[in-house]
Amino acid sequence: MAARALAPAAALWAALTARRVARPPKLRPGVPVICVGNLTAGGTGKTPVVSALLEHFAERGIAAHALSRGYGGSLPGPVRVDPAAHTAAEVGDEPLLLAGFGPAWVARDRAAGAAAAEAAGARVIVLDDGFQNPDLAKDLSLLVVDAEAGFGNGRVIPAGPLREPVAAGLARADLVLLLGPAPARARVLAQWPQLRAVPLAEGSLQPLPTGMSWPGLRCLAFAGIGRPGKFFASLRATGAEVVATRAFPDHAAYSRAVVERLLREAAALGAQPVTTEKDAVRLPADLRPQVLTLPVRLALAERGALDAALGALAL
Repeated sequence: MAARALAPAAALWAALTARRVARPPKLRPGVPVICVGNLTAGGTGKTPVVSALLEHFAERGIAAHALSRGYGGSLPGPVRVDPAAHTAAEVGDEPLLLAGFGPAWVARDRAAGAAAAEAAGARVIVLDDGFQNPDLAKDLSLLVVDAEAGFGNGRVIPAGPLREPVAAGLARADLVLLLGPAPARARVLAQWPQLRAVPLAEGSLQPLPTGMSWPGLRCLAFAGIGRPGKFFASLRATGAEVVATRAFPDHAAYSRAVVERLLREAAALGAQPVTTEKDAVRLPADLRPQVLTLPVRLALAERGALDAALGALAL
């Protein structure tokens, strides 16, 4: 009922988005631009995809630079992220995390950011988000879909979770990355068979082997990401005993008081506090060593479609 009542507002949102994405780009860089985006509000796993692309190019000796708006950060940019000097409050949590995989830039003006990255030696630019932003001409657009969340009720904001209609987004996508457990991926493909009209790669985000022995470890898990429950489930899947969970808003700024409270709660439970890599960079630096992280990485069932798309770039 509420979704139907909000349909006029959703139609206006969709029309404004369509008008925006139809604008000609401000800049066509002299190097390829790969856009990693999504159709829904909230997290879908874009950041691990961007980090996987940075690693892919680094292994081949190709200088790939990540470019982000720097959501949650105070610096308008363009600025190259320095993990030793910048904080998440300045550049945002995602760019700070990505800077561990390769050069990363933040810029509210994506065109200015791309120009700065190219001037600094980038041979390919990986745009973190920006699928609905027309500032840069894109050579390859990857659409990340969280299989467990899917497209919700299939309606556009504010009637649903979509930034734009599915059909409109798929028309601009070069490749769909459908991420999640196999049963969830099968459900999404059954509900949205039009996804198969675009080259498709399926996979999931898997915990990175770190030597940490998770089975049986008592944990207090906390996260401030798009879907905290997704992290809690991943931690349980390692065999850890999750005795308590604390969910915070996406990109939450962790004050010292909040983190100290979490540490006290964990101690009272005889548990180890655990969070995501993206949350960890937002913790006070001196308290960070007391919190474990569960890193996840992109794992594709079959890399053929993605490798073909990347191989077609003029590098």
